[in-house]
Amino acid sequence: MKRNLVTISIILGLASANISADEHALNLKNVNGKPATAATIKANQGLAKQLNFADTTAFKNDSAGLIAEFDKETGDIIRNSFDFIDLNSANDAPDTVNPSLWRQAVLNQGAKGLYEVLPGKVYQVRGADLASLTFIKGDTGWIVYDVLTVKEAAAQVLKFFFNNVPSGKELPVVAMIYSHSHADHFGGARAIQEAFPDVKVYGSKNITKEAVDENVLAGNAMSRRAAYQYGATLGRSEQGIVDAALAKGISYGEITYVKPDYELNHKGKIETLTIDGVEMVFLDASGTEAPSEMVTYIPSMKALWTGEVTYHGMHNVYTLRGAKVRDSLKWSKTINEMLHYFGGEVETLFGSHSSPIWGNEAIQDYLKMQRDAYGFTHNQTLRLANNGYVLQDLGDAIYEVMPESIFKSWHTNGYHGTYSHNARAVYNMYLGYFDMNPANLNPLPTKAEAKKFVEYMGGAKEVLSRATKDFNKGEYRFVATALNKVVMAEPENMLARSLLADTYEQLGYQAEGAGWRNIYLTGAQELRLGKVSPGAPKSASADVVSEMDVGMLLDFIAVQVDSLKAQNTPFTLSVNLKGTDDYYYVEMSNGNLSNIQLDKPKAADAELVLDDAAFKQILFGQAKLQELVDQKKVEFKGDITVVEKLTSSLVEFNPAFEIVPFSNKQVDSKFYK
Repeated sequence: MKRNLVTISIILGLASANISADEHALNLKNVNGKPATAATIKANQGLAKQLNFADTTAFKNDSAGLIAEFDKETGDIIRNSFDFIDLNSANDAPDTVNPSLWRQAVLNQGAKGLYEVLPGKVYQVRGADLASLTFIKGDTGWIVYDVLTVKEAAAQVLKFFFNNVPSGKELPVVAMIYSHSHADHFGGARAIQEAFPDVKVYGSKNITKEAVDENVLAGNAMSRRAAYQYGATLGRSEQGIVDAALAKGISYGEITYVKPDYELNHKGKIETLTIDGVEMVFLDASGTEAPSEMVTYIPSMKALWTGEVTYHGMHNVYTLRGAKVRDSLKWSKTINEMLHYFGGEVETLFGSHSSPIWGNEAIQDYLKMQRDAYGFTHNQTLRLANNGYVLQDLGDAIYEVMPESIFKSWHTNGYHGTYSHNARAVYNMYLGYFDMNPANLNPLPTKAEAKKFVEYMGGAKEVLSRATKDFNKGEYRFVATALNKVVMAEPENMLARSLLADTYEQLGYQAEGAGWRNIYLTGAQELRLGKVSPGAPKSASADVVSEMDVGMLLDFIAVQVDSLKAQNTPFTLSVNLKGTDDYYYVEMSNGNLSNIQLDKPKAADAELVLDDAAFKQILFGQAKLQELVDQKKVEFKGDITVVEKLTSSLVEFNPAFEIVPFSNKQVDSKFYK
């Protein structure tokens, strides 16, 4: 069992998964917030009139097949309660919640235990974490699909399953399959392996590389941003978090990773394997929702497992915490392939999130609508861009060209990924951030621009006067833009901070996207509380990072080098991993650290021969080079100062850097208790 000795800031697609309730979240049991304004109430009521509340299919599917509700122990996996949500209130949203998001919150709140998907063959535990844990019965045991976010949640769900499944309680888990490279789908793996040491592990193509590499280099920034997107410091209430779009929320504990014994689809787009007597057809979906992903068809059951390529909502083409833009055209085409290969006979569809769907006609309709939602986003964004629309305009323009069929379909609504930010992501993927307007080519840095903006407007007092009038008219979007300039220019302006916080709060109350709501409400919180607001979530676990190779680690170390410190300490370093033909040539020059993997050593100022664990200990200050040399764990030749030159050039990232301008004073802090 491979364990790493170092923790690296990495978020693996789900940065908030390791948030500690004690260290990284305000224990806000009483978050009252301010009430919805008349403008917000009007906006939300207006939207409600356009929504298709008569369609209750998702609720019927969600409740079908319930075998056992959570016991007290298992139901407590998601620590913060959402019991304030009335399961009969789907059509009756509070004034402070977008009515479409509230319906999704009620739907997800209904998931509460063990469900039978196919009698005697397929079961799911839904509602214990952001993802669902699926059990498929094989000839000699259970095949588990996507094993939740953390070890603790997986262990509890495993126990709950075996206590309540109608038959097969005596059977072991013989196989574990990861659909893709995001932590809520593999993070509980160690619990499964510890309970069943002989379990065989399968993963999507290149999953190990992508799982540890996708977000490492910008990990600290992404972690801080993710605290906003997932509302890490918000309370659960009608004025705080109401839902996480994909499910209710994320369980707490340790993200773990068991490296697959076999990675799928290296032999081609489609691969067929028989796992414990069950024939499975794996379709490579890498490059859609994740850089490593697949979906699975089980012919004998006429069942299609979609992983996270589909769920009951529009997903993120660009995720707000920050990540590389995903390919919405490839996403649409992959769903089309699912229809082509399996759509003619499939009778049951289930995945990592949301409830199953039964019946061939209903499944085909669902897949076609999902396909067309991503295709629409891609194609219409580029149509508009080719007619001169720019990035900032597309957020509104995409809704103006949306077909009624997509708007009326609940399972394509923007709870996780809104059409607004997804359209802008498509533009950015093809054309970048610059819209070719010369005024936007080289703007001032944000704070300098803010000061000039306020000066041009006649000073903060004048901006506040205008903003107050527009706030009272419900024109929150521009009020946010204007007051942000004031607060950036004058962080201690308490009147501006208070009104900007109120503005963000109302925008949050109107937002359909769960991430949008959390970002607005977290921004309001930090404006009100100032520097006392907690920082970023904890980094993901070292268990996961253990699979990083030396080259990947060196790439990560390179972004921690302070170029001004390093410019006067050039060096070269040869690294050889013991017992292998892996050689790395590392060079510090011009304040930059570069590395290249070679098939033979190259002369350098210093040479290291060591194993992977010792290398990581040295790089991250957990052991001194001389100590390891004396212990004969490291062979060293050359300039002993090289390693010191490297480690002394590294900086620690600030995990709580400023997003909204900080202040040493508080305003309206009474709302957070």
